Order: sequence, then structure tokens, then C-alpha cells
Amino acid sequence: MTGTPKQDTLCTHFQRRVVDHADQVAIRTADGATSLTWAQYGRRVREVAAGLAALGVTRGDTVGIMLTNRPEFHIVDAAAMHLGAVTFSVYNTNAAPQIAYLFHNAEPSVVITETQFLERIVEAGDGSADVVVVDAPNGTAGVTTLAELIAAPAPADFDFDAAYQRVERSDVLTLIYTSGTTGNPKGVELTHANLLYQLEVITDVIGDLSDGRVISYLPDAHLINRWICQYAPMYFGITVTDLPDTKQLVGTLGQVHPTFFVAVPMLWYKIKGSIETTLDAEPGIKGALAAWALAAGKKKAAATVGGRRLGLRDTIAAAIADKLVLSKLRAKLGMDSLVAAVSGAAPVDVAALEFMLALGIPVMEAWGMSETSAVTTVNPVARPRYGSVGTAIPGTEVTLASDGEVMVRGGGVMRGYRNDPERTGQTLDADGWVHTGDIGTLDADGFLTIVDRKKELIINSGGKNMSPSNIEGALTAASPLIGSVVAIGDNRPYVSALITLDPDAVAAFGQKAGIVDVRPEVLALHPTILGMIETAVAQANSRLSRVEHIRAWQVLPTYWAPGGDELTPTMKLKRSPIAKKYADEIDALYQR
Repeated sequence: MTGTPKQDTLCTHFQRRVVDHADQVAIRTADGATSLTWAQYGRRVREVAAGLAALGVTRGDTVGIMLTNRPEFHIVDAAAMHLGAVTFSVYNTNAAPQIAYLFHNAEPSVVITETQFLERIVEAGDGSADVVVVDAPNGTAGVTTLAELIAAPAPADFDFDAAYQRVERSDVLTLIYTSGTTGNPKGVELTHANLLYQLEVITDVIGDLSDGRVISYLPDAHLINRWICQYAPMYFGITVTDLPDTKQLVGTLGQVHPTFFVAVPMLWYKIKGSIETTLDAEPGIKGALAAWALAAGKKKAAATVGGRRLGLRDTIAAAIADKLVLSKLRAKLGMDSLVAAVSGAAPVDVAALEFMLALGIPVMEAWGMSETSAVTTVNPVARPRYGSVGTAIPGTEVTLASDGEVMVRGGGVMRGYRNDPERTGQTLDADGWVHTGDIGTLDADGFLTIVDRKKELIINSGGKNMSPSNIEGALTAASPLIGSVVAIGDNRPYVSALITLDPDAVAAFGQKAGIVDVRPEVLALHPTILGMIETAVAQANSRLSRVEHIRAWQVLPTYWAPGGDELTPTMKLKRSPIAKKYADEIDALYQR
């Protein structure tokens, strides 16, 4: 090294891991084809950083990345970081016009991608950015391959150590683009200080993550995956397993046995449904034992949630149930080594949380947004208050505006939106409060409950306010066959719902039930499927207030994919486009 860094940054933490974890695995692929130690990771970062410097990348420049979950992402992202450059990731589902908007806003000098995305990158760009393709053969026309980048001679005055030592905590680390449900995405500028603040306090909230294991399966354009699988490993020395195909997640969980795992509610619902189906199918004595063990687990879970001590007999029963059945089930799932399991991105149904707790998997519901560096509140594992998203992490303040809007201030608050002072001023006020756009309630103990997005509340024709996400969550949790739900009811006499099926779940069900044709247009009319959806609607209604009851519904003859017309890449509903696209179907629900 040529000197001592002025202050801690994620660069300095990375360099510590390279030294003190040198021989430990830093990055591996789920198929076992690639495995890099921290020492190897560190050398690759130096090589790529020199290559980026040869392309002119320096402190403050922007580097775009459009890659699947693969080791090259970690390497190029870390290399740019060590130069003081700002990285942003592009959702793999984005079309060329969407990418063009991001490029116009972020102004990247270099874009790093892979062959399958190259056509879209070229179409979206204006030719001003150098394009590096990580998996192309050397000599590919019009682009630089990763191998060529590494082989390029660095500038004569390039000093890797000096470059990363110039990086400061106040420097922008990354741009995270919002999902754009109500307009063009906004580029959230997060600094080293923002992310380090969260990493410094998170142990007090969810436990010690040091030397753990995580699976990178969510998009790296989403802050939560960037947080868990890129920055947290640099800070805690975590091993990352890259998984480009989410359909292999269940098998990979059983292989990796992660110590930290975050999932959206839909995945927790799928896990719950799969376990219930498996246990219900157990025959005779084995099935009876499984049912008894789950009942014992539910008693223990109820006591935990209620803050009660379990009686001696129930304590012994829970211990036996765990030893004979539940611990083996967790091991089979690959969830037997968890320090922390978290649900985020959307409200999760309480029944799913209680079920997972009964299995001995306490799932903490967390809430936050890109503008607050992802994690703002967390439900404590020792005594959770299900239905809330917990209390603010240390060093963060949460309050409510006069209209119930949640406001946040603290070390995780963004610097602002990239090249967008107007929208920055609308979200971040002069006193440092982020106006989140979420409506919530705060109890006397500081537990926050999110009602819904401010702009998405349903007000029916009788003037009753309702949360569509509450209704949607109740129905989605009621059946693993359900993929997405959108609740309708604004200025209407009652609530209705458009429902899509989950392609994986219905395919598995169809195989067992002898349904050969699993095309959505066929399943949307299949009497067995419709009967199961009707049961799910009734179950959801039993848990909703009378005014929230779903009185009409339709299963749509299509599947909704992330990044399509109906869903953002992070699986959020695009409510206005849905309302326009399915206007006829919605009108029909109110003519019955």
C-alpha cells in the first residue's frame, strides 16, 4: 500500500477481508463451476480496476452493469468502487427504451454486460459509453471483452491503492433506480456512509452475520440483493453463492444452508404451501406424528408472539417435536443454520409468519425503501408483533405526518435523486426527513404498521378507506396456486379482484391432479382450479373486515411476469396500466 486511508469505506473493509479471510471462499456458483477465495477475488478486482482505468474511469464517473447473478458482477462492481466510480445495475427484463432512460439519467462512461443483453444495450445507448462484455470471445467486433479489458495496459500513473484510499465515506457508492410504478424511475444516490451506517448497526438488530453464507438470487438492481450479497459480504466476510436461475432456489437452499436469507412474501407463501402439502401427504403414523409436531410448534409460536411463558408440559412437547420432526424438516429445507430470516418488499400475511415460527424459523418482517438504504424498521425476533414491521433501527427516526404519511430521518437517508432536484425536493425536506409515500400507524412502543401506499388506498363509493395490499395479501396467502392479485374497488360499491395463477404451482398441481394442459387460458376455466380459488377467496374473506370482502373475481387467462405490463421487475403491481389494460374485465365484475 502507498499510504493509510483517511477513513473507513467499503473499499477498506473489502481490503481487510482480502487479508484476514484470504483462503476462505468469497464467491461461488451454485453449480460448483466457479469458486474464488478472498485473495483471488482481491486480485481480480485489481486487474479489472486497472482495465477500467485504462478506459478512463476515475472517481465520480458512472459505470452501468447489466448481468445475471454471476461472479463477474461482484468483481466489476467492486473494481469500479475502488476507483471511486458510481455503479448502477439494470434489471434484466428492461426493454431498450427503459434502459435508454437510465443511461440518459446516469450518464455511464462504461457499460458492462453479457452477450444475451448486448443487443438491447447497443440499441439503448448513444455510442458515448464503452461496452464491455464479460462472456464474449476475444475479437468480438464493436465491444471490449473482459479478458481484453484485463489485458489492457493501465495508465502509467495508475496506483490502485492510492485510488481506493482517496474514496471518502461521503462519496456516492451506487445508484439504485426505483421501480417506476408511477412514472420514470428515480436514481437514488447512496453513499458509502449510508450503507456503512446500516452494516454497523444491523448486528444489534438481527444478529451476527460474520463468516456466514448467503444466496444471490434476487436482481442486483434491487438494493436488498446489493446490500445482502455485495456490501454485507465485504463487511462481515460472508460467502456468496450466485444463482442465476431462481427455479433452482429450493435445491440451492438445501445445498448452501444459508445463515441469512431474505425473501419476498410470495416465496414464504410458496414455502408454507409446499410444507403443508408435504405434511398432509404423509401416511399413517408418520402423518399423525407430523401433525402433532406442527401443533406443538404452533403452541410454542403462539406463546412467543403473545409474550407468554410456555407451560412445562408444552415446553417438553415442543422440544420433542423439534427433535423428532421440525429440526429435520428445517434441515431438509436448508433453513437449519439461519441467524436471520427476513421478509420484505411488501406486507406479508400474518398466518405465513406464524406458520414459519411454528417450524422454528422466525421470520422478521422488515420495512424500508431505496431512499433509506433498504432497512428502516425490523420486527424483533424475540417477541415479534406480527402485523407490524417493527421498530426503527438504531440511529433512525420514524414519525408520522398529519395525514399519516410515514417520515424517516437518519444515517441511511439518500443524498438525493440523480439529476432530479425537483423530485428530490418533493421527497427529502430541508430537515432531512424522507416523505415515504406510505401511510402507517405508530404505537406507544414505536412499532410501525404500514397501511398502504398513500396514492394506492381504495375509497369505495360509500367513502370507506381500504388497503388493497391487505386484501391482496390475504388472498395470495390463501392458496399456493395464486400468483398475483389486484384488488379493485376505488369509487366502486364493493371490492373485486383480478387473479393470475402461479405457473410453477399450477404445473406441479396439474401433474398430481392429472391436468395435462396447463396453459393459462385453459386453467382459467378449469372447474377444479376455479373451485380451489373460490375456497381461497372464502378463506381470505374470513380474515378481512366485511367491507373488504371480495365479492367478485376473475382468473385471468394469462401469467404476469416481472418487468411486463403488469408487474415491475421487483414484482410490484403497476395499478394504473392494469386498470387500463383490463378495463373490460373490471367493468364485467360489476355487472354480475
